[in-house]
Amino acid sequence: MKFISNSPSQTKNFAKKIAKILISKENSPKILALKGNLGAGKTTFLKSFAKALGIKEKIVSPTFIIMRKHAFLNKKSKSKNYFYHFDCYRIQSEKEILNLGFKEIVSDPKNIAAIEWAEKIKKFLPKKTFWLEFKILDKKKREILFKNGK
Repeated sequence: MKFISNSPSQTKNFAKKIAKILISKENSPKILALKGNLGAGKTTFLKSFAKALGIKEKIVSPTFIIMRKHAFLNKKSKSKNYFYHFDCYRIQSEKEILNLGFKEIVSDPKNIAAIEWAEKIKKFLPKKTFWLEFKILDKKKREILFKNGK
C-alpha cells in the first residue's frame, strides 16, 4: 500500500490507522520496521502511533539508548501490553540488538515493536514484519510505502 502525505497531520492520521490494524492482530507479534532518511517522518509517525495505542508519555527517539519501553492497555483484550521503540541508527553491529532481549520482545504477541533504521538488523526480524518506507518528496510531502513481509 502506498500513502502520500501532504502534511505532518496526514502522517499522524495514517499512523492512527496502522495502529488500529496492528492492535487487532491479537495472537501474533506486531513488528513495524521503519526505513527512511533523517527527517523523513519516522518519529512523527511513531508519536501518533503510540498516542493511538493510548500511551500518554512523550515519545522521543531512543537514538542514544537504543530502546524505550512504554506500557499501554489493549482496549480490545483489556490486558496490559508493551510498546517497544527501537532506534538502530547508532548500532555498529547488528548483534548489539540481541543484548536488549530483542528476540524475546518480538516473539511475544502482547508486544508491539517499532524499529527505526530496521534495515540495520534485518536478519533478526520475523518474517511477518510490517515495513514502512518513508521517502521525502518535498518540504512537507512524504511517500510512505506499507508492506508485509521481509
